[in-house]
Amino acid sequence: MYEAINGVYKILCPIHEANRDFKKLASVHGKLQDAFNKVYNQRMFGTYFRVGFYGCRFGDLDEQEFVYKEPSITKLAEISHRLEEFYSERFGDEVVVIIKDSNPVDKNKLDPNKAYLQITYVEPFFDTYELKERITYFDKNYNLRTFMYCTPFTLDGRAHGDLHEQYKRKAILTTSHAFPYIKTRINVIHKEEIILMPMEVAIEDMQKKTQELAFATHQDPADSKMLQMVLQGCVGTTVNQGPLEVAQVFLSEIPEDPKLFRHHNKLRLCFKDFTKRCEDALRKNKSLIGPDQKEYHRELERNYTKLREALFPLINRKIPQLYRPLPLKEIFHRALM
Repeated sequence: MYEAINGVYKILCPIHEANRDFKKLASVHGKLQDAFNKVYNQRMFGTYFRVGFYGCRFGDLDEQEFVYKEPSITKLAEISHRLEEFYSERFGDEVVVIIKDSNPVDKNKLDPNKAYLQITYVEPFFDTYELKERITYFDKNYNLRTFMYCTPFTLDGRAHGDLHEQYKRKAILTTSHAFPYIKTRINVIHKEEIILMPMEVAIEDMQKKTQELAFATHQDPADSKMLQMVLQGCVGTTVNQGPLEVAQVFLSEIPEDPKLFRHHNKLRLCFKDFTKRCEDALRKNKSLIGPDQKEYHRELERNYTKLREALFPLINRKIPQLYRPLPLKEIFHRALM
């Protein structure tokens, strides 16, 4: 809450100034300096988990979901062990069962004599318009009511499959109050699920890789090890289901379904942005390395050149239907709208 201190002292300072209370003014400005230093430095906020309760043994909690706020270094295994231990003391060791996945729970398949807990790591979720206002690290960790988690799946029931088979279920949770709150758990009052098709999953993955590249490139102070690790993951020749394979699977052919034209074009543009970010990252890495890493950098450049040449025909293949000129009648109609 260091960000709120300045606003409070803006009210108090004129009072101390009017009273000529310089001792208190000195104390206030000292506290402001400490607060601003804390704001400037990276701080550890909370980590969030969704906990679902299933089974009549939980009483009113049956089929209820909560978002728990934990210290930022808390791992999924830690909170799972703690809750399992807590409810085992209450119901018995043989009664409490932890559901290991994040798939939708079918109550008909559960043992009515047992108490089930489903624990999933969740992240704060922001709409695009919110990100324009939530600029700082504090903004993105304060007044949080919406959280998200993703579950990969395939149509035949497996969690993971080939790229063209990989779907993703995004669950967006809304809590009754915002974190931080006086309680460390808040109940979920609304849940929305969105199913992403394989091409949409590929778009999200490429956007994430591009964002990681941009972050590693512009990080201040620069971290050459992190930059090289991200670069290796993007242009390395041994990367399974890497960018080249994604492009070959989804961009080799124009989709037959017109509904996929926009997704195809969006993925193509994602790859253009991705290759530009790779160039920026290589340029940054070249300025950071010492003489002992020059050969490694040349290898990264060779791998990038091969990747760019392989991607070129794929990302420059446009769908004619998206770029044909509009009829004059339609242009006139849109102008009137």
